Amino acid sequence: MIERLNLEGLRYARAVAETKSFSAAARAYGVTQPALSNGIAKLEERLDGKLFDRSPRGVTPTAFGARLLPLIERALEALDAVAAEARRLTEPGEQKIRMGVSPLIGSHLVGRAFNMVCELPVPRDLVLREANMQDLRESLLAGELDIILIPAVAAMPRFQHRVIDVQSIVVVTPEAEGGAPIELEEAGKEQFILVPDTCGLTTFTTQLFEANEMPLRAYPGEAVSYQVLEDWTKLGLGSALVPRSKLTSPDVPHRPLMDQGREVQISFEAVWSADAPLAADLLRLADSLAAAR
Repeated sequence: MIERLNLEGLRYARAVAETKSFSAAARAYGVTQPALSNGIAKLEERLDGKLFDRSPRGVTPTAFGARLLPLIERALEALDAVAAEARRLTEPGEQKIRMGVSPLIGSHLVGRAFNMVCELPVPRDLVLREANMQDLRESLLAGELDIILIPAVAAMPRFQHRVIDVQSIVVVTPEAEGGAPIELEEAGKEQFILVPDTCGLTTFTTQLFEANEMPLRAYPGEAVSYQVLEDWTKLGLGSALVPRSKLTSPDVPHRPLMDQGREVQISFEAVWSADAPLAADLLRLADSLAAAR
């Protein structure tokens, strides 16, 4: 039975145990909740026992799960330690920091990271990779990236986090109306054009409306880029929410978004593993980015 255990299923189970939520665990791994639930169901079938009980109060381990989950935790820690030690032994002179960035990360932040990597006690090369949120998370989990810069919209259990930037959210509209701020309640009456939920912007928008218990009126189509968002708002198809840094020009009609008089902002974070071979440099880099915020 042991040789047929799926490693991803074990990681899903650990994430559910830590977050006490199937939906939060799915967001952490960048997969759909049905995919995560199916992975845990297959694991439970192979273990011949149920790991979790679900109730209106949340997710709790069963008596069977309470005995097995600590063993799963230790097994995954050992596997992660093997991978980290192998990288350390096979790449002792590695000078690169492999950084993944969400398309939502502004160029100013990437430039800042580049300069700070050059100023580390041991100067290193920065190898950048832009990808969607799911790919970045999976690559970090697999050890293919050392650190990722992403919007702080979903938990990643067992990783180090540091908020490195906060940006104002603006509403891109057909007409700026003098650029006057607009309250979220008023903006919520508009129809919003969304992008595919890969960069984190749609997740942020959805969470913002859910947190304020407001319905999100979404345009039935999707824009492929922030430039297209702007073009479609000019056509009158709807409005769009974007970080200010993603405006292609200050002249694009937009209004600051407010929530009861306070600017609505999106946070960006650096995420890395404390067990990574370059963990000390990654921590120094994240702290420097946070300090310069």
